[in-house]
This record gives sequence, C-alpha cells and structure tokens, in this order.
Amino acid sequence: MTLLIQNAVIYTLAERLEVGAVLVEGGFIQIVGKAELPEAKAGARCIDASGLILVPGLIDLQVNGAFGCDFTSQPETIWEVAAGLPRYGVTAFLPTIVTSPAEVISSAQAVLAGGKPAGFRGAEPLGLHLEGPFLNPEKKGAHNPAYLRLPNTRLIADWSPHSHVRLVTLAPELPGALELVELLVNRGVRVSAGHSTATVDQSLAGYRAGISYATHLFNAMPALGHRQPGLVGAALGEADWVTGLIPDGIHVHPVVMKLIWQLKGSQGLNLVSDAMAALGMPPGVYRLQDFEVTVSQRDARLSDGTLAGSILPLDQALRNLIAYIGCSFEEALGTVTTTPARLLGIEHTHGQVAAGMDANLALLDANLNVRMTIAAGEIVYQAPGCSF
Repeated sequence: MTLLIQNAVIYTLAERLEVGAVLVEGGFIQIVGKAELPEAKAGARCIDASGLILVPGLIDLQVNGAFGCDFTSQPETIWEVAAGLPRYGVTAFLPTIVTSPAEVISSAQAVLAGGKPAGFRGAEPLGLHLEGPFLNPEKKGAHNPAYLRLPNTRLIADWSPHSHVRLVTLAPELPGALELVELLVNRGVRVSAGHSTATVDQSLAGYRAGISYATHLFNAMPALGHRQPGLVGAALGEADWVTGLIPDGIHVHPVVMKLIWQLKGSQGLNLVSDAMAALGMPPGVYRLQDFEVTVSQRDARLSDGTLAGSILPLDQALRNLIAYIGCSFEEALGTVTTTPARLLGIEHTHGQVAAGMDANLALLDANLNVRMTIAAGEIVYQAPGCSF
C-alpha cells in the first residue's frame, strides 16, 4: 500500500512541521516534508490529516494481556491482542510473561517463532518481556511464589533475541543474579531490576553488570529513603538508567511523577501500561497467571488488595503524564517512542517519523485521542466515525 498523509502537524526529532506530509510505501517511510510532495507517486491513497498530529507509533514494553486474554496462561493469544492494540496508537510491544514454569516461557517463545498468522494486521510483538522467575519473594507482588527461582544459568540457556526474549526483569540482590545479567546482556537481551529489595550498593553492582532499566519504578521495591536510597535511589541517580513508570495515578502519586520527570526527563523515563487481561474490557474478574484479579473502573487487584497490573491504555498514559506534571506533548512523546526504541536498540527502525524508518505511525486529534494507526505501512485502526 502507498499512503500519502498530508496537512498534518508532524513531530520529527529535528523539528515540528506545522503543515507536513509523509509518503509511505512498501512498509517504510519514504519521504517526510512539507504539505506538497511532488515526488508522491500517482495512485497513492491520500489522507487529508488537517487538524491532526502525526507521531511515531507508540511502543509498550510491558503488556501482560488485554481484551480478556492473559499471556501467561494463554500465550497463544499474543497475536489476538496484537491485533487490538493499535486502537491505543500502539504499533510495537513486548508481550510480558510473569513468573511461571519454564514450559510457559517456551510456549510463548514458540508462539512468536511461529510468525504472524495469515492475514494478520496489528502491532508488532518485538519479543518477550520475562518478568521473573528470578524475583525476590519479599517483593513478589502479584507473582506466584511457587514459581520463583534463584538465578540459574541453565534456566536461561535459550534466552536471547534470536529466541524472542528481549527484556528480563530480575532482582539484582539474589545470589548469582549478576552472572545472569552479564550473560544476558552479552547476548543482546536488555535486563531490568524489579521486584527487588536491593540496597543501593547491590543496585549499582547490577547497573555496572549491565542492568539498564527499572521495572515500574517505586512499585515492588522499598521506598526511597534518604539514608537507604535502595533501588529507587540508584536508578534515579544514574542518568542513563531508564526507569519504567505506570502513570495511572494509582501506582505512583503525581507528585512523585513530577520528581521523577525532573530527574529523568523524556530521555530517561519510559511509560508502560503494565496492562492485564481487563484492558479494553468492562469491570469484572479476570486472570493474571494463576490468580483471579478483581477489576474496577480504576484498578486491578488481588483478593488481598495487591495491585495486579493495570487497565491503563498507553495513549491514556501519555495524556496522564502531561496532565499530572505539566510537561508539553512534545516532551512527553519521547517516553513512549524514542526512549523505548533506544532502550531496545531499535532506534534506527522504530520511534521516529523519518525517511527510511518502518512505517509505524499514529494520527491524534487535538485532545491526543487516536484517530488512525498505521503499522508496517498498513492502516490497522481507524476510529469510529472517522473518515479520511
């Protein structure tokens, strides 16, 4: 498909084009320029995006499930959820498998290894985020303690981007964790610290070993203390340590979000949904691995009140950040585009509106609601009542 998107406000890394145009062909962005593109080929589908904002497709590094599907108990639903995520402007994501037996991880790897189903149109699964099993039982959160394990090189023998593992969350204070960090990083897997009681020294040892991310900062880790700064203090203190954040106003107070922003900015902050099966569904009871989760209009919790992921769409996360901390849209945009792309090492193909990049794009209205999503050069979502 050849698409010519015209008259949009376009955010590129270099500038904001007030009346811009983009030519998409063969799944790639061919040209980015002013409203008139004489180079555009005849026969292109023309989209008049007057009054709309064109941005890179959003990237979500932590999705446990959505639309009634839980990846850990039903890995085969990854492609079903991938087809639905573009309604939130998401064009790429990491299906997240929480602490579970090794065969569950193998099943999820097999689902991705099998490739796209025939006729698939939707967001791209970039690989798995394995949140566990090397977590601290004291900070297990909504993870089943029966499946937690101490770090073991045998258990990660086939974990690499080639086998569809892109990000691993572990507790750096566990015995043997630093060896795993080094092994995984050397294979090209990104490693995150989370569900941890690590001291600041243990956290910094993990950082030096190769940890580059912190999973849902402040949650499932000790609070920041002025004498015992712990993992939170270590992650906030290192400029290139990217911190994940769930900006639903429940997991982290907006005042704390503002402090994180002041320290990290869009280069060091990554918004995630941490969405579970209830995303896009009405309130009720849903599953997260072995657990039943009660979902209200606001949150998702286990029977003891423990938060169990969120029901936050990533486009709402972006709107929330702007509302809570008062940053500009242009500043906030990087937290769900360029920053996650850079973290995963895919910044040359994802996260920008630029010639040569994969054609993953979203059109937003003035209120930052998603009106259209384009993934791999195909229109994969169009808002109801929206005609172009």
